[in-house]
Amino acid sequence: MKDIKRRSVILLSLLLVIGFLFTSFVSYLTAHDSINSQVTTSTLPLTSDNIYSEIQRDLLRPIFISSMMAKDTFVRDWVLDGEGNEDEIIKYLKEVQEQYGAVTSFFVSDKSRKYYHSSGVLRIVEPFNKQDVWYFRVQKMSQNYEINVDTDTSDRSSLTVFINHKVYDYSGNYIGAIGVGLALNKVKELIENYNHRYGKGVYFINSDGLVMLRGGASNHIDDIHQITGLSKFSKQITSSLNSSIKYKDGNNDVFLNSRFIPEFGWYLIVVQENDEVQTRLQNTLFMNLIVSFVISIIIILLVNLIIANYQKKLETMATTDKLTGAANRHMFDVLFKQAHAQSKLSSGGSLSAIMFDLDYFKQINDTYGHPTGDVVLKKLTQTIKSMLRESDLIFRWGGEEFFLILPETDLKVAYEMAEKIREEISGLNVVFAGKNISVTISLGVACIGPNESSNELIEHADTALYLAKNNGRDRTECYQI
Repeated sequence: MKDIKRRSVILLSLLLVIGFLFTSFVSYLTAHDSINSQVTTSTLPLTSDNIYSEIQRDLLRPIFISSMMAKDTFVRDWVLDGEGNEDEIIKYLKEVQEQYGAVTSFFVSDKSRKYYHSSGVLRIVEPFNKQDVWYFRVQKMSQNYEINVDTDTSDRSSLTVFINHKVYDYSGNYIGAIGVGLALNKVKELIENYNHRYGKGVYFINSDGLVMLRGGASNHIDDIHQITGLSKFSKQITSSLNSSIKYKDGNNDVFLNSRFIPEFGWYLIVVQENDEVQTRLQNTLFMNLIVSFVISIIIILLVNLIIANYQKKLETMATTDKLTGAANRHMFDVLFKQAHAQSKLSSGGSLSAIMFDLDYFKQINDTYGHPTGDVVLKKLTQTIKSMLRESDLIFRWGGEEFFLILPETDLKVAYEMAEKIREEISGLNVVFAGKNISVTISLGVACIGPNESSNELIEHADTALYLAKNNGRDRTECYQI
């Protein structure tokens, strides 16, 4: 029975472990493929769109300011009046710059070609000067404004996003270009913000793959051709408005999404390394395995407890008489061997037995009914059990017949014990359904030595019991050789 229990628990444990491992790893692989696909097709493109929207939002403000300046009656009147007092336009530009927090503000007159700045008149713009190419481009463009990334004339060390807006007189004639500049530091702050919020690398490259702008926490590669595994995708990135690729950087998978920013002429690059996804998935897998292990242990303990309880009930059913709680005849051989061995070690081998049954039990059943008979048997067993030693054994031998084994006990002591039991039962009054029932028992006592068998003990005790019944019942007889 124990082997069956052990095999059952081991088999259940294996099934649980295999089932949980299979489910966990299949879920892990499925999630891994799903997340990889999601990163490529959804997460990175969405992040790229959000960054682009943020950049556009920051650019709308200087565009609005430049448009307002281009339509300002003061500017147009001052130009049409011949640009007399230059301090007036310089003061105007300075106030715009300070009021709106721009890094620069400017106006270039088409008539005088003077470059007015918030700090003063910088120079005269000329077609052959590379520094002034932007103005002549604006002069000829069809749209009213452009966004241009260039160095600030007053500060050659920093890049600035310029909003170059055409200015027209009241008749619609072109009279110059006006605008403000937005520091790229704001764009860098935006990049840093996204780096921290989304945990992704964000930077800008030009059409040659050179890194033009990045946050302070981004990688310090200056050219995407220097990035292992990415150089072969450079043409794909710079030849399309949008692209999503996956490349290897060493042993690590990297996901990249690019988007062309027409206002800058640059490409927005958003990257995510797979180790971030991998770490999250591995942590999830690890937690699943821990939970599965704990659940498995709980289930195994519960099953083991249930099987143990069930096994105990089966063993009790198989070895114990249900009505009286005494051992049944199936357990006699096992328990007799233990008691006989114990007697051989401590008392020279003497072991006694008492076989007894209720006198006229059939009459009790016929007169009062079988339920009453059952109550009598239970009361009888309880009374005798209370008189026995811990080492003594009681068996229900059949019907109203019982068998006692008394280890380490000779015939004389066994006879005395039998008489005590008989006298106790003779004085027993069983009350059931309002009726008082008195019972008596007949007992046969036998004793065997170390070399005699259980069959001899049973035979001798049965012979003595038969003698007690023939001699009038309610008495004890011993087997005499």
